[in-house]
Amino acid sequence: MEHPKALGPMLGCCAHLVRERMDARMSRFGMTPAQTHVLLHLRQNGGQMPQRELLDSLKVKPSTVNGILDRMEEKGLVERTVSGADARQRLVALTPAGLEREEQVKQCFLDAETLIARGLTKEEAETLRGLLERVIHNLEEDRTV
Repeated sequence: MEHPKALGPMLGCCAHLVRERMDARMSRFGMTPAQTHVLLHLRQNGGQMPQRELLDSLKVKPSTVNGILDRMEEKGLVERTVSGADARQRLVALTPAGLEREEQVKQCFLDAETLIARGLTKEEAETLRGLLERVIHNLEEDRTV
């Protein structure tokens, strides 16, 4: 009797390959995956948001977010300002160059999504998304244990 492939290693392999292919696409823009995520997330949130919310979204240490944003500021993609409402809060905003780069990055992201779903019907892709959401939920829930 043949044993099914274990889910953990298969998911790990998929994650590795997705990261590798995305890195290859984004490298032509001098972008890391984390910087790409920041661009896309800022655009989805109107182009500006509190740095704290961005930190929560990325799920990394504050020092890591600062490093990502420092490099993005050096490239002229984002700017950080102090919030007028609360001087302790910093706002992160896309610059015009950041908006332009986000458009380029978004197209690469869509191309990668097409590659990932190649050969799947719309229904299969939706089923896969639903199953992966459940797996993510299970794993996140286990973090509290």
